[in-house]
Order: sequence, then C-alpha cells, then structure tokens
Amino acid sequence: MKTCKWGILGTGRIARTFAEALKGCDDAELCAVASRSIDKAESFAKEFGFEKAYGSYADLAADGDIDVVYIATPMSAPFEDAMLCLNSGRNVLCEKSAAMNSAELEKMLALADKKGLFFMEAMWMKCRPAYLKALEWAKSGRIGKVEYVKADFCNLVPYDPHDRLFAPQCGGGAMLDLAVYPLTLAADFLGGEPEEIICCGHFSRGIDMSNSIMLKYDHACACVNSGFEQPCRNNALVSGDNGFILFGDWFFCSCEVTLYDKNGTEVERCNIPNEINGYEYEIREVHSCLERGLTQSRLVPHSSTVSVMKMMDSCFEQLKG
Repeated sequence: MKTCKWGILGTGRIARTFAEALKGCDDAELCAVASRSIDKAESFAKEFGFEKAYGSYADLAADGDIDVVYIATPMSAPFEDAMLCLNSGRNVLCEKSAAMNSAELEKMLALADKKGLFFMEAMWMKCRPAYLKALEWAKSGRIGKVEYVKADFCNLVPYDPHDRLFAPQCGGGAMLDLAVYPLTLAADFLGGEPEEIICCGHFSRGIDMSNSIMLKYDHACACVNSGFEQPCRNNALVSGDNGFILFGDWFFCSCEVTLYDKNGTEVERCNIPNEINGYEYEIREVHSCLERGLTQSRLVPHSSTVSVMKMMDSCFEQLKG
C-alpha cells in the first residue's frame, strides 16, 4: 500500500487535530470527511485538503475508495458509527473511549472479526515513542518487579451544561474521557485486569465529575485519579523493587520518560519530540497494520481495549450504586 486513503467521521476539535497529523504523513491520502452538516463538511474538506465532503455518515461509509475511517464523533456515538462503517466494509480507527461499555465494544469487535476488518481504539498514548521506551524498560527488568503505578489526569473545568464533557446523553464524565488513560497505563504495566477494583468519586448531574480508583493485583497495586474539579500535574510513576520510571507532566502525551535506580539516581532519560503533533504515531501504526493485512494492532490489541473497558464498567457500577 503506497498510500492509505482516510475518511473522517466528525469535524470537531479532535478531528481537526487528527487531520493536521494526516496532512503531515506522506503515505496518508485525505480522501473524505463527513458531518451531519454538509456546510461543515465542505468547510473542513477545504481547510485540510480532503477530496470529498459528505453531509451524511452513511454516504462516507459507503465510499469504496476509503481504506480506513477515523471516527471522531462524541462519546455516545462511536458504537453506532463504528457499526455503520464496519457493516459497510470499512476498516476503523475509533477515538477513545471506543464505546460506552464493554457490551457495546464486544459487539463492535465481533462484527469486525466477522467481516475480517481492522479495528483499533485510537489510544495514541500506546503508540508514542516515549511510552514504548518506558514499557521496554519495565519488561526488560530495568526496575525489577513492578509493584506500584500512580497516574493522574485531572483538569479544573468550569461546569458548562452545553459542553459535551458534562452531557450524559453525549457520554460525558471523567471516566470515559480521562480515566481511560491512567487505567490503560496501569493495565499495560501491571498485566491486564486486576483482582479487585475500588472506586469512589463525585457523581453529579448524571455524570462522574471526579473519581479515584484503586486497582489491586496479587503482586502490585495502582492508584489513578481523574476529574474536572481539581488541577494536577498529570504525571505518572511506575515503581519496581529495583527502581522506577517517571513520565513527564501530561503523561499520556509526554515526550519524556526517565529511568531511576532504587536510590532515586537518574540512570537514563528518553526525550523524543513530536514530528507533527503526536498523532502521527498511531496513524503510522494503522498504516503498518493495513499493509500487513492485520485486523488488530500489536500495540493496541483488542484484549487491552476490552480489559480497560471492563474496569470502567466496574467503576461505573460502584459510582452509581
């Protein structure tokens, strides 16, 4: 595959960021964009250089020129939109969180499997060089046995009833939008689903405004926090019995990770600046998978996406209970 022809569903902020990365990837072709408003689609297409614009998601999904569709619609919509694209024979990269719950996610994955199509959650963190370097350090034993993970993703966001972050009907709340990142990090470094999950937080106006989650494994534990009610540095720590790894602030998009020994002495630092805006790495992963005829990514496997979604299901049950 010399070039990969992309379609984008949605024209919001994340779609714009992703389109900027696509423009900078030589092997990406900007084929089509769709919005529920043809005027918005045409404006977006003109701005970023897409060949075609559609005023309906169904029309884009039916476009046989498209190799893969990036779904950038609000959190409550990806299930319906992904099913539409998969049923139309399109490969899918679905913005996180890929579904509202694990039941939806498993239906999406089952359909992708039945159709023999590629599906990946757009967990861009897992494709970034600094994150992969941290995983390499941990898996090669550089910090010994991993025993503890701590990660925060909290922002002070004033309540706005018109913002999709606070709209239950749009899948609003801290869990699906923010907690998915630290939970994914914990699962990657501690090994999948925990034996026990303890979640508490502030549930108000139909959404979780903030949450604190403890994951208990037989050999380790993790503490992750997310929310809209308090600011944090949003860094992350992975600690073992022979050292630790510290991610830079805003860990999920940090270009820097540092390895320390058990005495707190810096051993190695990795700092790899973005080539475009950081989304280029997941784009290249999709290209690589499609080139090799794969239906899922080694970096973002279906099992990982399902595992984290099940954790969030459990947390929601506790918060709402």
